[in-house]
Parts: sequence; C-alpha cells; structure tokens
Amino acid sequence: MKLDLDALDFTKGNGTVTVVTQDARTGDVLMVAHADREALERTLATGEMHYRSRTRGLWHKGGTSGNVQRVVSLHADCDGDAVLARVEKAGPACHTGEASCFGPGGWDALAALDATLAQRADALAKTEDAPPSYTRRLLEDRNLRLKKLGEEAAELVTACADADPPRAGEEAADVLYHVLVAIRPLGLTLEDVKAILARRATR
Repeated sequence: MKLDLDALDFTKGNGTVTVVTQDARTGDVLMVAHADREALERTLATGEMHYRSRTRGLWHKGGTSGNVQRVVSLHADCDGDAVLARVEKAGPACHTGEASCFGPGGWDALAALDATLAQRADALAKTEDAPPSYTRRLLEDRNLRLKKLGEEAAELVTACADADPPRAGEEAADVLYHVLVAIRPLGLTLEDVKAILARRATR
C-alpha cells in the first residue's frame, strides 16, 4: 500500500483530492468522496479508509457503523488529483444500506459465485448440518468434482465444435462454476486465478 502524498496535487480541490473507492474483489465502484492529506495519512497509518467531508470533517469510514473499508491498494491518477482506492468492504458503502452509492447494476456474477462457494465451504467445515445442495455434494466428493469438471469441459468442446453459440455460452458458464468448485478444496479462489492472469498479462 504505497502512495506518495507529496506527488498529489491538493491545490486543485482546495486542499483535497477525489477518491474513487472500488471493491477489490468485484471491481464495483462503491463510492466517490474526497480526502485531504490528513485523511490519507490516517488511511496509510491504519490500513482503513479515511475521508474528508464538508460536514463531518475527518471521517473514518465505518468508524460508527462497523462498515469499514480495508485498503488493498491506493493509486494516484496521471494528474495527481485523484486516487483509486481498492478495498475490502465489511458492509454497505452507502448510507442508504446499498452496497454501492451508485445502486445495483455493477454486480460481478463470477465474484458473487465465488463468494457463495466460500460460504458453502465454510458452513460445511463448521457443521455437518449444512443445507444439502449440489455444491455441497461436489465439495464433499473429490471424484464427483473431477468427473463433473471433465464432463462439462467435454460438453463445451462439443458446443464449440458444433459452432453453437447459445449452447457454448451455457457450457462455458458450467465449466467456470465447476472450476471454482474444484479449486476451492485446494485453498484456491477466484482471486488467486485472477492474480495469476494479471501476472501473465504483464509479461
């Protein structure tokens, strides 16, 4: 979490810079706010987002509600008058109770699926009374997981060979689901896969 405060231009915003806060997992924009040097110093010191509000002054996001935003990364834009804050959120970003101040619509279905798989896996690890589901069957049975992954991959290959876009789309979705289920017991998540792809993209 490196951010050179001396490289920021606070003069354009009368002592503040614009902060665009993004969910590091889904990529959704959660909110847009402002921060002065003091707020960013507090952010760097605590690892949680602080802002400067016209009405509240120095403001620790979630300090009262508990909906803190833990910093993953901070990056200044090319002009130095805006900061992209990628965070892990502990709750809704908006005072209305919505996840984002921009309302629904930026939902990342793949990230949501991975989060659901994490919840199912955690419930299964904590109790044998977890509700029955197809996902639970797969998580409990290694051979079934691998068998289904192979079957879905073969069906995708067939759909692509048949030049059938609708069916290929459906089969691709099935493959993605089964891939995420298959890697979950190995301690891997969607974020791990994305990190590998990001490293490859820079080569």
